[in-house]
Amino acid sequence: MPGRDLSLLIDAARAAGDIAARHWTRDPQIWDKPGGHGPVTEADLEIDRMLRTELTAARPDYGWLSEETEDSTARLSRPSTFIVDPIDGTRSFIDGQKNFAHSLAVVKYGQVTAGVVYLPMLDRLYTAERRQGAALNGQPLAASALTEENESTVLASRPNFSDSHWPGGVPPVQRSFRPSLAYRLALVGEGRFDGMITLRDSWEWDIAAGALIVAEAGAIVTGRDGQPLAFNGPSALLPGVIAATRPLHAALIARRQPR
Repeated sequence: MPGRDLSLLIDAARAAGDIAARHWTRDPQIWDKPGGHGPVTEADLEIDRMLRTELTAARPDYGWLSEETEDSTARLSRPSTFIVDPIDGTRSFIDGQKNFAHSLAVVKYGQVTAGVVYLPMLDRLYTAERRQGAALNGQPLAASALTEENESTVLASRPNFSDSHWPGGVPPVQRSFRPSLAYRLALVGEGRFDGMITLRDSWEWDIAAGALIVAEAGAIVTGRDGQPLAFNGPSALLPGVIAATRPLHAALIARRQPR
């Protein structure tokens, strides 16, 4: 049975999916965020309000970090914090695609202890608890067993394969892409892809839940230069993500170093 925090996240993610389904393909109201940070819809904001109300009512001593809530330093003094992205892949949601996700996590002392990535329109519920494994719709997950770098499939946008990022040579892998960063991480945990890469600084709410799913499925997840990730930091930004099977991760990190 899932632990108390994971059960709470699962229920909240399903409620988020119900809200998203009401707005999906129904021309929700859209605004552009200041500073070129992309679009936000009425669905994002409604889900954010619901999640904050329900989750913090259940755990009033936990901090709160969400893409759609103004940040507060109060979370930094809390041992545990919710880190959520109400809709990861908002552009996909607006376009009527099904591969947007809700990403919800609990972080304790910088480490993710429970995480959910839920794709309501695809009915894919990825879950993980620290030291308890990861699952998809209740079935245990295991990362890919592939060991050969040149046979690997990696989720990443095209700019991540620029020569400038790889002093040791661009990785000879097959590239694919999915808009939601959380979903990309979950797919590595599922074993459908051997790795994922995003080399630019990335927000914690896009990464926290998926990172635990990857790790609990037996793969490796770090920052772009191989350092462990720590969550609930002051800036809420992380130094990119490389998540992959153990052999592929080692090969990718080696290629990030000068020859």
